[in-house]
Amino acid sequence: MSFSGYRRAPAIAMLVLFAGAMGRTQVAAPTAAEAQAFIEQAERQLLDLGNKASRASWVQENFITDDTEGIAADAQSEYTAAVSDLAEKANRYKDLQLPADTSRKIQLLRLSLSAPAPNNPAERDELTRIAVSMDSDYGKGKVCLPASGEAATSKPNLSGATRAAGSVKCMGLTEVEQIMQTERDPQKLLELWKGWHAIAPPMRPRYARFVELSNKGAKEMGFKDVGAMWRSNYDMPPEQFSAELERLWIQVRPLYLQLHAYVRKRLVQKYGPAVVPPQGMIPAHLLGNMWAQDWSNIYPLVAPPASNTGYDLTQILQARKTSELDMVHYGEHFFTSLGFAPLPKTFWERSLFRKPADRDVVCHPSAWDVDSVEDLRVKICIKIDAEDFTTIHHELGHNFYQRAYNQQPGFYRDSANDGFHEAIGDTIALSVTPDYMKDLGFINKVPGADGDIALLLKKALEKVAFLPFGLMIDEWRWRVFSGEVAPADYNKSWWELRNGYQGVSAPAPRSEADFDPAAKYHVAANVPYARYFLAALYQFQFHRALCRIAGYKGPLHRCSIYGNKAAGARLNAMLEMGKSKPWPDELEVLTGQRDIDPSAMLEYFAPLMKWLEEQNKGEKIGW
Repeated sequence: MSFSGYRRAPAIAMLVLFAGAMGRTQVAAPTAAEAQAFIEQAERQLLDLGNKASRASWVQENFITDDTEGIAADAQSEYTAAVSDLAEKANRYKDLQLPADTSRKIQLLRLSLSAPAPNNPAERDELTRIAVSMDSDYGKGKVCLPASGEAATSKPNLSGATRAAGSVKCMGLTEVEQIMQTERDPQKLLELWKGWHAIAPPMRPRYARFVELSNKGAKEMGFKDVGAMWRSNYDMPPEQFSAELERLWIQVRPLYLQLHAYVRKRLVQKYGPAVVPPQGMIPAHLLGNMWAQDWSNIYPLVAPPASNTGYDLTQILQARKTSELDMVHYGEHFFTSLGFAPLPKTFWERSLFRKPADRDVVCHPSAWDVDSVEDLRVKICIKIDAEDFTTIHHELGHNFYQRAYNQQPGFYRDSANDGFHEAIGDTIALSVTPDYMKDLGFINKVPGADGDIALLLKKALEKVAFLPFGLMIDEWRWRVFSGEVAPADYNKSWWELRNGYQGVSAPAPRSEADFDPAAKYHVAANVPYARYFLAALYQFQFHRALCRIAGYKGPLHRCSIYGNKAAGARLNAMLEMGKSKPWPDELEVLTGQRDIDPSAMLEYFAPLMKWLEEQNKGEKIGW
């Protein structure tokens, strides 16, 4: 499962800066009309500056140089300065009784920056330059494997995809991930894991300073810390949001524990108890993914005996000589089958679909809304396989969402909450079923129900395995931002959370000389991550609602809404609302429900849960 970011002109928000009134010249009392005029002007100004910052960021991520880093940092700094200035001016209206629309826009202004900067210009510039440099370092990261079989090293400044220099082969993350998908030698997997994680320690002092500066900015805005600011962005108090996540995790954790126990048992059979403890945690490098967040690549090792999903999508795509553009056209066609208009011509002209051979780029998949209207793009170093087939549907979900709300006022050109944005494409990807494969002409006959457990297990290795990882990333950052975790304990806390939530262990000794969190893109790039946990649940709730709208009556895991205009119309009705209403109002438009409901995920995987419980009889559940 590849987790993207979505990029738009940076969102607009109000920062609460409580400036003292002593010594100031008396001015006329503010009015609601004045507040409305102010917020409309702020909306226009920040939309323009945000578009400029978005263009600069696109260039920086596609052409990583010192110059482009500087250009991107300057543009972001200008935008951040404008937000800070407008936030202080907005404080003038904080005690007024305002119309709901004006009040909501001011609140969104308050919450727009994921890295709020201090008012001090030098500190603001320092913060933005640190942020851009960490993003670029991640994009330039390389794993270098000596041909002699010595330990892997990290060379973050080498350019090019694969570079052979004497006896050393250096690879970017995309190539490393491809190897980890199929490699089964624990020692080789360990070399790759250690090599990639070696890119992160140089970021550690910068990250600590980044936390210090962004926390200072958050406090100047009236927040306790950055984590509290992030948790305030869900139409509820931050403490209530934390409790809500815990409620959701408690409901889905039994399914995860059963999956973990089954996978551990099968890996013990593969590698032996000396490598995988039969009642303990699973070593992180053995799960087919650099971060052990998606286990679908080890499906061949854990597949149900004598079962068959009926087809192998990767083999089908490669046998058909599918190109990168073909992959994107398949994704676009799903959305147009629902009644959405095709993507604009500029999408095909300006997007990046292939990893360039001559330069470094940030290959992490992302969808962009460069002008907040119609300049939609994706940036994906596409691999011709089942994973990226799904990833493309995910990224295009961002793009079609971005276009759906492009007629909203600037403050509302975003999703109901960030979990919604991540969930839309994944909702569509849940319709990549055997029936959809047949509709595309990929298979001639839809496999029977006897293959359902295999299909569900493969899907669970992607979706269910992700849940605790989706939760612990921001749990770690919230503790860092609050000061509960000091810089001296960054790595210790990271692994305590991974051990506790995921039941995975570090495959090599770790210490505070390491900085494993920054080996994950979303930490290096400061992208909030709770959105992905929410999206993992929303997508099944959305999928169930759309299947019901489409009139589907069978098992939820077999439903595809491909070609159903009624489902597409209801989906668009929610998407075009943007961020104009609190998310429960928008959730209700699509699902008829006002709360996040994990029962849809549990319903989807109910046949698998029963099967896992049977397979795990006599096994230790947990670690």
